[in-house]
Amino acid sequence: METQKEFPMTQEGFIKLEKELEELKTVKRPEVVEKIKVARSFGDLSENSEYDAAKDEQGFIEQEIQKIENMIRHAHIIEDNGSKNDIQLGRTVTFTEIPGDDEESYKIVGSAEADPFEGKISNESPIAKALLGKKVNDEVNVPLPNGNEMKVKIVKID
Repeated sequence: METQKEFPMTQEGFIKLEKELEELKTVKRPEVVEKIKVARSFGDLSENSEYDAAKDEQGFIEQEIQKIENMIRHAHIIEDNGSKNDIQLGRTVTFTEIPGDDEESYKIVGSAEADPFEGKISNESPIAKALLGKKVNDEVNVPLPNGNEMKVKIVKID
């Protein structure tokens, strides 16, 4: 029997997923059902691009609903142990590249809520894997996609 993948996430990420699911079920799903109804009224479905587009959208929404329901069902909420001595899921880490002094900060979250544009990186990303378990002032080699490494110094953990 195949074991189900757990989705580690913060409480904040869990609540965001629940809201997204609610939006899909109560707003997006009824909207697409209405689009299908309107497109059907145009007659011949064999050459009805509006109908085809609405059916495609419906399929996408239903797939998203199933994906999010599965993530919620198998969510593992990251508990804050109160210790900010080392980097762990749910923590924000600030570091500088060596050499250099420009600081970068990222919150390490589960893959389900990762969003680099919001400064949230997946615990499965190479940089997060390299940083997890490290402490302030540690120097860490982070593997880069091109096979090289980037050296960073941890400045702060929140």
